[in-house]
Amino acid sequence: MQRHGGFADRVRCHWVWATLLPEGVDYAKAGPLFCGGITVFNPIVQFDVKPTDRVGVIGIGGLGHMALAFLNKWGCEVTAFTSSDSKREEALKLGAHNVVNSRNAAQLKAIAGSMNFIISTVDATLDWQAYIDALAPKGRLHTVGIIGEPVKLAVFPLLAGQKSFSASPLGSPSTVAKMLDFCARHEIAPVTESFKMSEVNEAFEHLEAGKARYRIVLTNDIK
Repeated sequence: MQRHGGFADRVRCHWVWATLLPEGVDYAKAGPLFCGGITVFNPIVQFDVKPTDRVGVIGIGGLGHMALAFLNKWGCEVTAFTSSDSKREEALKLGAHNVVNSRNAAQLKAIAGSMNFIISTVDATLDWQAYIDALAPKGRLHTVGIIGEPVKLAVFPLLAGQKSFSASPLGSPSTVAKMLDFCARHEIAPVTESFKMSEVNEAFEHLEAGKARYRIVLTNDIK
């Protein structure tokens, strides 16, 4: 059948592009993995993040909460960067071992030179240099958030510490399959809220108000 937007109840595709959900992955929660999930999982694989690495996640939202879960089960020491102290306990429950207030200069200074990899999931302009300073030698600051303004960074700290700044979109079908197997093995699932299809307007209002925790799933109740 034809598709109109993202609200079709069936999709026809070539079998090569179909990915089988492994046993243990909840069908009702699988959808967000194919967008936000693979967006944050792909850099872990692409840049060969090690279980012994100290890794930071900027932003505890739709993407960030999945990054915390992945990296925790990957074996890393995970630090969550958040601009709100109110999210501290939630970040710890989601998989962070440490929480740093990104608006607290003293806390940022205390971790200078300690991070092997930092992934930013936000679409806002940040104090990028502060995060570069938080990286250990040969560390990488990576963004999956779509930043609306040019990123300004001084070259010398990158050069002297052999540090990198990079970005990426989604991931390949093989990486998607690897992510799904990883989720099944470690019982990882996105945090979702369910709305009936007939409540789609209420769902959008909930989303636009910034109340979604952390992804909304629509269930079909329309015959």
